[in-house]
Amino acid sequence: MDDARALDDPFVLAGRSYRSRLIVGTGKYRDFRATREAVERAGAEIVTVAVRRVNITDAGAENLLDYLDPQRYTILPNTAGCHTAEEAVRTCRLARDAGIGSLVKLEVIGDDRTLFPDVAATIAAARTLVAEGFHVMPYVTDDPVACTRLEELGCVAVMPLAAPIGSGLGIRNPYNIRIILEHSAVPVIVDAGVGTASDAAAALELGCDAVLMNTAIAGARDPLLMADAMRLAVEAGRKAFKAGRIARKLYATASSPLDALLQ
Repeated sequence: MDDARALDDPFVLAGRSYRSRLIVGTGKYRDFRATREAVERAGAEIVTVAVRRVNITDAGAENLLDYLDPQRYTILPNTAGCHTAEEAVRTCRLARDAGIGSLVKLEVIGDDRTLFPDVAATIAAARTLVAEGFHVMPYVTDDPVACTRLEELGCVAVMPLAAPIGSGLGIRNPYNIRIILEHSAVPVIVDAGVGTASDAAAALELGCDAVLMNTAIAGARDPLLMADAMRLAVEAGRKAFKAGRIARKLYATASSPLDALLQ
């Protein structure tokens, strides 16, 4: 998206404005240099990092932050790999103590096969983290009630899954996403399950404020080309949403007017 258009339609999260509505992860790349190249090609400004899996806290070892400048990118620590509210809270505290900041993606896994979130534990962790001054972005099921409860607790966004993490299935339940959008006063960010560019465009066309992905780019045959595709898809999806699609109709409607025809 060109700068003028992006500034006219910013993505606002926790009081900060962004041009890009594409949030990317940093896992599954061959090295930190490849991660940086993909982030740059995606045009992302927010980059999420699994604190328990990628080094951002030990300055004495190779550190992702040597490749992704925190002055340029918003580093979004996440609690991937946590299975209890207590683990997730400790992980967020670790990231903040390391100077990463208070904006966090909360993820509490309830099932190792599907990687679906434990909603009750997510709500419990969110309650603690919000009380401690964190700006919480919870990964949650596409459940409108759960999203409402998390918003009521003070979360700065809700992040319903499109499909299981890494599945590439795309949005399985657009109707629930639409209900979440209707009831939410905070940003709605589709998280998990995006497989290709059309999935990202579909999320933005529904009216989602942003989309977060990792495997869809990192696991592609050509990650850099897919990063380009995702950037363009998110831009196109947002423009399509703003433009307003035509109504779906069962029968044809002539493209040309029927009056004043030549006899």
